[in-house]
Amino acid sequence: MPAKTDTTRSSPRYGQGRNALLRAAVRVGAEQGLRNFTYRTIAREAGVAHGLVAHHFGSRDALLEEALRFSLDNSVTSISARPGSGDIDALFAGLSAMIAENPHDQAFQYELILESRRRPELCPHVEAIYLAYVEALRAELELAGLGHDPALSHLVYSAASGLVFHQITIGDPRLTERALAHLRELLVAVSGRLPSGA
Repeated sequence: MPAKTDTTRSSPRYGQGRNALLRAAVRVGAEQGLRNFTYRTIAREAGVAHGLVAHHFGSRDALLEEALRFSLDNSVTSISARPGSGDIDALFAGLSAMIAENPHDQAFQYELILESRRRPELCPHVEAIYLAYVEALRAELELAGLGHDPALSHLVYSAASGLVFHQITIGDPRLTERALAHLRELLVAVSGRLPSGA
């Protein structure tokens, strides 16, 4: 008997199958949590037979790892509108609009973070999330003349992450943008007080 499919979703086109499955996996994780992160649920979301998911990824753990990498590739770039420039004004520019258009990547990552409290084997994935964002931030802050301070990178990441979490749950994108504007102003003020060569 063929797998039941959701007729409202289009089947992935040739050459897009793997990415379509990863998008479906991220949506399932974001909307239904990791407890429903199964081949069948993801296949239903993508509108394909569940055997195709197993064929592409081999194991649920491999699928989870690939879905996380996919979601990070989609979202870490939101650190700056001008990556590699060190332009503080570009830091998190457009972040709230990106979240409003695609909240699934961040929600999936938060689901994984929360699930790691119950399943310690997920902790390496959580560390990967943290390192991906903090390293991208560290590079931008260093280029902006704010030195190489892991504590500052952690602080800025934590502030932005909290704003993202608030927006995908109950927040207002306009409030996120105003808060990020204040964060940028604080960073500019800190950079102006640093001694040269710091």
